[in-house]
Amino acid sequence: MRHLTRSGFFLHDKDDGDNGGAGGRYALAPPSCLLLKDHPFSAAPLMKVSYTIFTGPWLRVSEWFHNDDPTPFQTAHGTTFWEYATQDPELNRYFNQAMASDTLLFMSLIRKHCRGVFEGLDSLVDVGGGTGMSARAIADEFPGMKCTVLDLPHVVAGLEGTNNLTYLAGNMFEAIPPAHAVLLKQSIMHDWNDEDCVKILKKCKEAISKRENGGKVIIVDVILGATQNGDDESMQNQLFMDYLMMVYYGGQERILKDWVKIFNDAGFTNYITTQLGSRSLIQLFL
Repeated sequence: MRHLTRSGFFLHDKDDGDNGGAGGRYALAPPSCLLLKDHPFSAAPLMKVSYTIFTGPWLRVSEWFHNDDPTPFQTAHGTTFWEYATQDPELNRYFNQAMASDTLLFMSLIRKHCRGVFEGLDSLVDVGGGTGMSARAIADEFPGMKCTVLDLPHVVAGLEGTNNLTYLAGNMFEAIPPAHAVLLKQSIMHDWNDEDCVKILKKCKEAISKRENGGKVIIVDVILGATQNGDDESMQNQLFMDYLMMVYYGGQERILKDWVKIFNDAGFTNYITTQLGSRSLIQLFL
């Protein structure tokens, strides 16, 4: 409890009695409130996903340095994370819940600070959109926009859309349906190496190039080193995410120079960035 109080997860009303202040009452601090299931922005699923499947790879990093496996996750489990998820319904469920939880909180910031990014769009494809939390929020906010969630068959199986939201089983490396805009929310680009990111963006370019006046690609991800007002905690979060990408997926977080090279290699020369905490919203234009 002392450590959790020092870390800001609990508040401590110290006891002034004979026990030297070791007793007293504890209360939830704002960060721990986010772990309550009934909190509107509950992050509880993000904690559930951190079970043994995810702890094992950290214990195999030293071994990974001496083999040819792409990630410590593959050293620990003999397969990639994405292949493992297709075979483990529990992992797939927890992971999708975790991504939906993260999306709910972040989309509230986007609606508040970046609504103009989506105004005027008549169609949008949320690539790797999981259970569709992002697309559903956008579809509700802009009822005249046709939104499509593209993800792997085992992810979208059984999900039901609405009048302006549909689910499509597919593979972003093979084809992305035409749209005014393509959305790549966090946990897409930073999961992959540079070569794969270029492939994904080229498919995005094909999708928006079919518009008469072109469209745009909207990326929500980390630009390493870019924070609001030089916030040190945001920078620490970015570096920790960089570790996670290396251990689990074989991806990485990138500085702006690295992002620009990927954009250029995929055929994009114009971009705009907007900072939102430790993450950035990037718009790419033809």
